[in-house]
Amino acid sequence: MRARDKAAVSALRATLAALDNAEAAPVGEAELRGVALEQSPAGAGATEAARQELSEHGVADVVRAEATERLEAAAQLTAPAHADRAARLREEAAVLLRFLDGSDAARETGK
Repeated sequence: MRARDKAAVSALRATLAALDNAEAAPVGEAELRGVALEQSPAGAGATEAARQELSEHGVADVVRAEATERLEAAAQLTAPAHADRAARLREEAAVLLRFLDGSDAARETGK
């Protein structure tokens, strides 16, 4: 896949990163300020937090948002010099939308 379809690889890598970010543990404003060094937790795993788990609907929303973002960016690239970039963004969006269509079809058939 890597050598044949660079648009698909690019779209999937970016979407996996977006999904990873969506599952990150929320950070409160108080945690951003930090604490004094002597009050900070110490030891292995002392600062780790459980990640959120996205539902199937949540994952589909992230994928849909990534596809929409690419289509909107492609629409803004109207200059002839950017035609290649706009076409690539549309290809990436099509890859992501195919995954959504496939998951919707599987859900309807009960698989």
